[in-house]
Amino acid sequence: MSSIFLIAVSAGVICGVIVVAFFVALDRNLAAAAAANGAWAAPETRTPLLKRLEAAARPLAARLPALAAGELRQKLSRAGDPGNLTPAGFQAVRYSMAALFAIAGLALGLLLRLGIPTLVTAVVTGVVLAVIGYFVPLLWLNQRIALRRHQIQRSLAEATDLLTLVVESGMSLDEGLLSITERFHNALGDEIGKVLREIRLGRPRMAALEHMADTCGVADLHHLVESIVQSDQMGVPIARLLRVQATEMRRRQRQTAQERAAQASSRMVFPMVGCIFPVLWIVLLGPAIIQILSTVR
Repeated sequence: MSSIFLIAVSAGVICGVIVVAFFVALDRNLAAAAAANGAWAAPETRTPLLKRLEAAARPLAARLPALAAGELRQKLSRAGDPGNLTPAGFQAVRYSMAALFAIAGLALGLLLRLGIPTLVTAVVTGVVLAVIGYFVPLLWLNQRIALRRHQIQRSLAEATDLLTLVVESGMSLDEGLLSITERFHNALGDEIGKVLREIRLGRPRMAALEHMADTCGVADLHHLVESIVQSDQMGVPIARLLRVQATEMRRRQRQTAQERAAQASSRMVFPMVGCIFPVLWIVLLGPAIIQILSTVR
C-alpha cells in the first residue's frame, strides 16, 4: 500500500510540474513572438493564479447554460464580487476544489483499512470528497451573500437617517449618497458606491438605484428605493418621505428585537436540558451514588 501511495503522490507532483511549466512556456512564447514581430510588449506582470485557473477552465465553463451563468453572475454581484470573479472563474474554482478534494480522498482511501479492497476505498473516498469540494465554494458564496444582506439590513436605518439630515440641510440626493459611502465602510457603502459610479458613467439615477435594490435582495432597501422613485415621479418632497421611511425602519427593527427577545426563553430550554441539568444531577446525586455503591460492596 505504501508503494501505491508513493506512486500516486509522485504522479500528482509530476502533473503539477507539467502544468506550471506549460503556463510558463506559454507566457514566454507569447512574449518572444511579440518581440520578434517588432510590436510593443507590455511590461511583464505576473498573472494571478485565479486568472490562470479561469483560462484553463473556460472550455468547461462555456458549456454552462445562459440562464445558469446569469444566475451565477447575480449571486457573485450580491456577494460583492469577491476577487473580481466571473462565472467562468467561479466555475474554475469549483473544479479546482473538486480536484484537490479528490486527490485528498484518494490519499485518504489508500491509508484507511476498512476490510474492503484498497482500490475500492480510494475510489469511493475520492468521489465523495470531490463532490464535497465541488459544492464547498457554492456554500461559501451563499454564506457571503447572507452576511452582506445582514450588514445592509443593520446599517440601513442609520444610513437613512444620515441621508435625511443631508437632504433636509439643502443638499442633493447624490451628495447624501456620497456621505453614506464616506460614513459606512461596509456592504451598504460598497453598493452605494457602485450606484454613484454608474451615475457618473451616464446611467439614470433612479435606474441605478432600482438595479441596486434588485441586486441586494433586501426588502427594506427595496421599499426605500421604490419610495424614492415614486417621490421623484410624483414631485413629492423627498426629505419628508425619507423621514417617514427612517421612522418606519426604526419601528420594524424594534419590533424584530422584541420578537427575538420573546423567543429567547424558549430557545434556552434546549441548552438547559442538554447541558446544565445533567451536570446538576451529577453534582447532587454523585456523592449519594458513591456512598450506596460503597455500602453494597
